[in-house]
This record gives sequence, C-alpha cells and structure tokens, in this order.
Amino acid sequence: MHRPFQDHSLMLTRRQLFGRAALGLGTASIAHLMHDRAKSHEQDASEGLHHPAKAKSVIYLFMSGGPSHHDLWSYKPKMTEMFGKQLPEHIRDGQRITGMTANQQNGLPVCPSKYKYTQQDNHDRGVWVSELLPFTATVAKELCVVHSTFTEAINHDPAITYIQTGSQIPGRPSLGAWLSYGLGTMNENLPHYVVMHAKSNHAEQSLFNRLWGTGFLSADHQGILMRSQGDPVLFLSNPSGVSQADRRAQLDALTTLNQEQHKQFGDPEILARIRQHEMAYRMQTSIPELMDFSSETEETFELYGEAAKTPGTFAACCLNARRLVERGVRNIQIFHRGWDAHGSLPAEHESQCKDVDQACAALIKDLKRSGMLDETLIIWGGEFGRTAYCQGGLTKENYGRDHHPRCFTTWMAGGGIKPGITYGHTDDYAYNIADEHGDPLFPQPTKEEWTPGTMHIHDLNATILHLLGIDHKRLTYRYQGRDFRLTDVHGHIMHDLIA
Repeated sequence: MHRPFQDHSLMLTRRQLFGRAALGLGTASIAHLMHDRAKSHEQDASEGLHHPAKAKSVIYLFMSGGPSHHDLWSYKPKMTEMFGKQLPEHIRDGQRITGMTANQQNGLPVCPSKYKYTQQDNHDRGVWVSELLPFTATVAKELCVVHSTFTEAINHDPAITYIQTGSQIPGRPSLGAWLSYGLGTMNENLPHYVVMHAKSNHAEQSLFNRLWGTGFLSADHQGILMRSQGDPVLFLSNPSGVSQADRRAQLDALTTLNQEQHKQFGDPEILARIRQHEMAYRMQTSIPELMDFSSETEETFELYGEAAKTPGTFAACCLNARRLVERGVRNIQIFHRGWDAHGSLPAEHESQCKDVDQACAALIKDLKRSGMLDETLIIWGGEFGRTAYCQGGLTKENYGRDHHPRCFTTWMAGGGIKPGITYGHTDDYAYNIADEHGDPLFPQPTKEEWTPGTMHIHDLNATILHLLGIDHKRLTYRYQGRDFRLTDVHGHIMHDLIA
C-alpha cells in the first residue's frame, strides 16, 4: 500500500538527521558570515581578506592551446646556428615528450623562430618582443614578463585544468570561484565572476564549464559565461507573454518554496539557488546596459581597433572587461582559443596575434588613462609553451611546435606588479629554466621546493591571491574530511615581482 506520509518520513536519512540537528548552529554561522560579508562590502575593497590588497580586480587573458614563447617572447639567436640540427641530449635531459613527436623520423630538429625581435628599453633586462606583437611592444614598460613559468602537465586538458583549479584532476573550484568565495562582490547587480570566449579562426580545443566552475564550493560562485549572440547570458530575457512583474512574482513564490525546503533539509545549496535566482533577476537590468557600447567614444574604438565594434571579438571582450572593472566586477577571464600550433605555426600565430595584440595593449592604455590600472591586475598566458624542436616538416618559413611545460612565458601588468621588468632565465634553446648565465638548472625546479628565478603555476596563483588581499594558505574549504585550497599544499608568493 502507498503511504505518502510514511514515505515522507523515510526521506529523513542519516545525513539529513545530522543536517537538521546542526541546522540551528549552521543558521547562526550563516548569519554571522553574511553579517561579516555585508560589513566587508561597506569597507574599502583595498582592505582585502587577510591583508591590504594591491588590486581590486583581475583580468585574465588566457591563450588556450599554448602560445609559442619562441616566436613571441624568447629571443634566442643561437638557435639560428642550430637550424635543423638535433636538440642536444643534455638539453633534453630525458624529459618526456608527447606521443605526437616521440616517433618522428627526423628526430627533434632545432627550430629557430622566423620572426625578428626588438628590445624595448635600453638596459640589460629590457623586454624582448617579437615583431608579431607590435602593439604590445608599445606598452612593454608596463609589463612584468616571466620567462620561467613551468608546470608538470604536458597535455591540454590536464594542463588547463591544473592552471585553472590547482589540480590536474577535474572537480576542484576554479581561481575565479575561490576569489568569489573569499572576497564576495563589489556590485550586487553583476556576477562576481565573468567569463568570455573570444572568436578565433583556429578554435580547435574545447573549453569546459568546469574550468570556471565551483567544484565543491556553493553554486553561486560559478563563473557566468557572457555570449556574443542572442541573450548575453542564457535565458536573460523573459519568455514571450511574461512581464517583469510576472517574473518578480514567480521568483517570490519560488523563494518561498526554497526557504521551506531549506528549513526542512538544511542544504546550503538551496540558499545558493535563491541567491542565483535573485542575481539573474537583477542582471536583466544590469547586463543590457553593460553590453551597450553606444556611450564609448570613437577615440576608444580607435584604441582597441575596428574589431571592437563586432561582438565576440577579442577586442570587444577586452573593452567589455574594462567596463566590467568600472562597475566593480572582481574577476574577468577572457579565453582565446587556437594557440595549439603543431603545424603551420607561422600562419596560425600571425592570425592569433592579429586578434589579440592591439586589444591587449589597448586594455592596458585604457585602464591607465582612467586611473584603474594600479588597482587592476592583468595576466596573459596559456597552459604551457611550445618546443624548441620542430614537429613535422621543417623549413625556415613553415614549421610546427609541440607542447612544452618545462618553461614558458607569462606576463602581468598593473595591480601591484613591478612594471618594465623580465624575470627568470632560460637556456639557449628556451627549453630549460636556467641561471643568470644561461646555464640550465639540473635538476630542473619542482613545485615541492621553490627555486629563486622560477614561477610554478601554483606560485602564479598564490601571487594573484596575495595581490587581491588573500593569503593562499588561509583561504580553505573543508570537504570530505580535509581542508582544500587553490594551491593544494604548494605555492610561493613571488615577492620579487611585487611593487
């Protein structure tokens, strides 16, 4: 016989019993947390969470696929003398390579870049910039260029998951989710964390929602993906025949039901759901205003380039990033796919650089002229670099490069970072991290023990958090019996890069 009331009582599982028992304490804790968070919103964002912050917002320009440091940032003239010769065994030093080049019949022939370099500023540590990035070269005095970034991951999915979440295994919260969890928001009408996908002619790799996801954190810390076609955010518009008043009434009724469910089960995800619904309602007004570029001047469009007038381009995304920072959004991430140049690298990288070069420089100039660069941290980089040796056929005009995690280039600007410097050294092949004389460090640095002059991706994330006022060792979340953090049990703050 079906007994609905008995069935309802059977829903009280052991987990729910303990959840209910702790509900009173949990409610008090939530109230205390919300009071503290509300209080923190009244304070200046520069106070940070654990120490005074140097940056209020971060804009992460992620070049998905692995841009070639050889062709953009690492000037290595000795490689020209080695054109087509085998990479010396002592340089490789047994490092594993991908299956894509392990069985190449022509071995690992050294492949110098075909592009010319110029050194910006007349001093020993001046930034060398490839002719592929003429606009970025004009803002070199604002950049901190790190040549010694490294990671352990050698394939795309684990590598991009690693740098985004601190783990090669999916399921952990993203950097943006951690920032949302730790710092909250400066604008209740816009998302804490905004993600944009810029158009690309070579968008080979897929990007997964988990890369800007919350993992085990509550769902309201999820990155919000803004689109270039249709509704900027999915389901932003009301359905046909539904007025804004109708939508408000629906949400009020739904909130009442969710509150009753929370009283019964004590599931914190229900509260997160309520907050998400309210944010969605407020975004129906704030997002259309954000996406309206009609107030931007022709001077601004000249700065970013004509492409900024086309929704979805990298230039339009960068202009939108500036507008988001103006409105108090803490974390913005722009993904630009197509940097995985296994073959025809020159043609592909020329196209990619045409997409991003002017806009990267414009973003820095725009933030600086508006007085926001000092409080906005900009990061540019990918999940790894490219190899010194060629993949596939090799000519001086056309070549490909494989994945290279052992050293690659990342740059940062604004937000408390020292401007106009380079950091770290690589050997004559930009294959290994090296000492100041260019001699390879053997054994190569590891994440377990920090080596001066190097930056593991955990170090990068620790530094990002530090600049935003967070101690990466103290920002933790207890899950499945242990305290998790973005940097796992590693990470070193790069004090040498901080102004």
